[in-house]
Amino acid sequence: MSYSINQIDGLDAEEVKALKALGLRTTERLLEAAKDPKGRRTLAEKTSIDPKRLLDCANACDHMRIKGMGKGYVGLLREVGVSTVRELQYRNPSNLAKAMADANKRKKLVRFLPPEKLIVRWVEHAKKLPLKITYKD
Repeated sequence: MSYSINQIDGLDAEEVKALKALGLRTTERLLEAAKDPKGRRTLAEKTSIDPKRLLDCANACDHMRIKGMGKGYVGLLREVGVSTVRELQYRNPSNLAKAMADANKRKKLVRFLPPEKLIVRWVEHAKKLPLKITYKD
């Protein structure tokens, strides 16, 4: 599923503008451009956005490929230590649901917690998704 890059948590208006100037208007396109270190370096040179920040954005885009995952849930997953789709593949859904509930109680990141059934689907979907992001040249 592809969203506008405006949906990525943490990107400010200037960064969105710089990415859109390069034709990167969707999460799918940003993920494709920032999926490897070389792509992130190239984007960093063209946009002045830090490569580590671009990696965070690419990971958020990667999460958003999962059906039912919006930016609020991506932020909540990050809060409980699940920053990549690869990490999500290995999580126990019931433990993850409890951790997300605790984190949301503390930080109030989303209005509605995802039901455990949805979290089970996320984990199953994550297992089926081809891995897109690489970390070494």
